[in-house]
Amino acid sequence: MARTSPLPIQSGVHVPLADDLYDKLTDDDDARLCEDIREEACHETPRSFSLILLSSVLTKLGDAIASPKTTLAWVTTAVGAPSFVLGFLVPIRESGSMIPQLFIGSVIRRLAVRKWVWVVGSLGQGLCIIGIGLSALLLNGARAGWAILGLTTLFSLARGFSSVAAKDVLGKTIPKPKRGQLTGWSASAAGLLSVAVGITLMLPAGGGLAESWLGLLIIAAGLLWFAAAGIYAQIREYAGDTGGGRNALESLRRLSILLTDKPFRRFVVTRALLMCSALSAPFYIALAQSNYGSPTYLLGAFVASAGVASLVSAPLWGRFADTSSKRVMVGAALITSGIGIATFMVDRFIPSLGATVWFLPLAYFVLSVAHSGVRVGRKTYVVNLASGNQRTDYVAVSNSTIGVLLLLVGSIGVLAPIISNAGVIGLLALMGLAGAVLGASLPDA
Repeated sequence: MARTSPLPIQSGVHVPLADDLYDKLTDDDDARLCEDIREEACHETPRSFSLILLSSVLTKLGDAIASPKTTLAWVTTAVGAPSFVLGFLVPIRESGSMIPQLFIGSVIRRLAVRKWVWVVGSLGQGLCIIGIGLSALLLNGARAGWAILGLTTLFSLARGFSSVAAKDVLGKTIPKPKRGQLTGWSASAAGLLSVAVGITLMLPAGGGLAESWLGLLIIAAGLLWFAAAGIYAQIREYAGDTGGGRNALESLRRLSILLTDKPFRRFVVTRALLMCSALSAPFYIALAQSNYGSPTYLLGAFVASAGVASLVSAPLWGRFADTSSKRVMVGAALITSGIGIATFMVDRFIPSLGATVWFLPLAYFVLSVAHSGVRVGRKTYVVNLASGNQRTDYVAVSNSTIGVLLLLVGSIGVLAPIISNAGVIGLLALMGLAGAVLGASLPDA
């Protein structure tokens, strides 16, 4: 079904800024086709695209400021929290939002309009981040550590609700050929913000940031989720299929689609293998620390490197994903594997090259480009693979499965003292190579 621009939004009111932004970011023309979404939603596409993009940018800005790999880790050390808290921040932040999604999906299935799930989840995330900021200001030692860990867990649960709802709303409001571009531009904006965070850490004043200042910064980040919730609430989502909710036992039975749905099962296995792009990142930093020490500018350099990679690569990955999200995953896996094997070989056979100040940040940049492709590709693929309530099941089951596997595979770090950080990078690179081979056999979506 085609439509023309400008489009009626409501009662003859037009939103030219939304139309202009949509046209510029997607290179859309006046013959926009939306064969896979409802006609009413098709008329709202530019507005929905702009609102989803803006709300996503705000939450990603909050993520950049309150990242468990940078700011939260910094605060955890500053307040004297036990060392185990630092080790659990990233796994809980990621897995805590994935594992419960099997049950979250069963709840969301009952709702014809699901944007409010995202809104409530965003408000919950904002409250948790504000709580972490207050903990940094008011608590210290073990009490601060437990508070940060508990609030991070609650944050992840709220994030899980938003994650499932976001993919379903995306599938109902944005045409298939534009979803990858939306994801790509959102990631690109997050990359720009990450660059700013990295530059701040690289400045001389960055090394002397007090926990009180960081606490206020984290509180400000929490407010960004509130603003994002207000923007997302303005999306005009039309009622969709419900199909009835399920209880906990019925939700567990949905795991059976891993056995009965071969294309979906192959996607989940491929996605599991592609976890290597995220899991290997800390070992590049640890390897750099063993070579250079642990100056603050080193952390800032890696954060900025990742930000630049996302900034320049995500829109390209997004456009590529709208053509073939499968090929994006395969290509990103091959890049991950290639840079991992190269880093391992350099560390073993040309250590003088690995010890140069530029090699590992450059390798990390390449890895970050690949990781951006993995994220854009697999998000676009799972949304395109299904429709209606099946999409919600796919997202929920795959995320819950990956959440468990992330905790298990994440324990690969215990091998570092035995095979070295470079050895772990090489092992994960082989995992990525297997993911590329399996991903090539996926059906197009």
